[in-house]
Amino acid sequence: MENQYDLIIIGAGPGGYPAAAKAADNGLKVAVIEKNELGGVCLNKGCIPTKALLHAADVYKETISCSSLGLSALNPQFDPLLIHARKNAMIQRLRSGIEQLFKSKKIALYRGYAKVLDSGLVEVTDNEGKTEKLSCDKILIACGAAPAMPPINGIDLPFVNTSDTLLTTDSAMPKQIVIIGGGVIGMEFAGVYNAFGCQVTVIEALDRILPTLDEEISSTMSMIMKKRGVKLFCSSSVIKITDKPEKQVIFSNKKGEASVPCDMVLVATGRKADATNIFADDLPIKLNRGAIVVNENFATNIEGVYAIGDAVYGSIQLAHASTAQGLNIIDQFLDKPATLTLSLVPACVYSSPEIASVGLTEAQAKAQGIPVAVGKSYFTANGKALITEEDRSFIKLIYHAETDVLLGAQLICARATDMISEFTQAIACGLTKKQMASVIRPHPTYNETVHDAIEAVK
Repeated sequence: MENQYDLIIIGAGPGGYPAAAKAADNGLKVAVIEKNELGGVCLNKGCIPTKALLHAADVYKETISCSSLGLSALNPQFDPLLIHARKNAMIQRLRSGIEQLFKSKKIALYRGYAKVLDSGLVEVTDNEGKTEKLSCDKILIACGAAPAMPPINGIDLPFVNTSDTLLTTDSAMPKQIVIIGGGVIGMEFAGVYNAFGCQVTVIEALDRILPTLDEEISSTMSMIMKKRGVKLFCSSSVIKITDKPEKQVIFSNKKGEASVPCDMVLVATGRKADATNIFADDLPIKLNRGAIVVNENFATNIEGVYAIGDAVYGSIQLAHASTAQGLNIIDQFLDKPATLTLSLVPACVYSSPEIASVGLTEAQAKAQGIPVAVGKSYFTANGKALITEEDRSFIKLIYHAETDVLLGAQLICARATDMISEFTQAIACGLTKKQMASVIRPHPTYNETVHDAIEAVK
């Protein structure tokens, strides 16, 4: 039957489209349903557009400070419209690539809203309201999440944005921006706007920025951002956002109540799953605060219905985690061993300097009663870092004190997001300090400091 499939995937983001491609490569008849643009949040409103802006910001920052390199650039300027145009062109190119991928692998693409009616039955409604029912053996939901909007008075004012709205518009560069939330999204945007000369203020409810990362990484980035002129207010709660008598954010902390004037506000308080509209009203799907509850095999309580990625309750909201889950679940459907180790997911922050971590932090290991030996090395004597004039940077390695096996790694340095894979592989393979130290790392590279960190283990 034309509308009968082996697998229907809801969502064409980083969880959905790689899984669809792998399933099709293994002979399954696959359909993908997507209500928005191909590529999901990551491609259209997240990973790719933010990194495009960050790259432009880094190049501009290097240009205006290039005199220390013996170079000169007369009156360097930036054009927000052209920066966004380049970003949009890259997004469109990657979208087209996914569409071509689907065509080449004969994956059926339905553009519209999906609703799971029952096991093996999905209804699609297109933009004109036309409905169509599709049947299948298995359903995989990879519908992602949306920005979380805290209950703040004035949050609906027109100058208040989420990362979604900022990345899908060609807005002019503000002179003053207040970012609510000092997590990964907030600090990446803080770096962008600061590099372009905007006065940036970050308001974070917890006692430090990047609160999910190693505390020393957090304090180092805090010091760097303050040195660049970014104002950080931690342990602070936003009271309201107002445009009378001027645009401003009013907040409070232990020092009392204060206000910050602004042209723009960015709400960067994380993302929240809301899968309530994916299922028919009479389908008894198990949800927790709008997120889908699954077991260790990503199966829901409805037979033949599975979910991965940001839509899942308790998930790690990272694109590469979603991709890995999607690829592994196809292995599961094909009765093959899992391809990827899901217990090790590297976390990356594309700030300047970059931040990356994997495995346990020193505090986490100690909390679990694991004896640890820590090695840390700064980049102050690294030739490559001196050439490129890097900020304060270091690598921190956590080993088991008795077995010498690597447990975790935390990096704040240039190219940290590229370097982290070495440590992910080392942890996955159970490598010891001696084994890691036996590798020759080329000179001059940032990676040379890895050897120094290993040798510094105490």
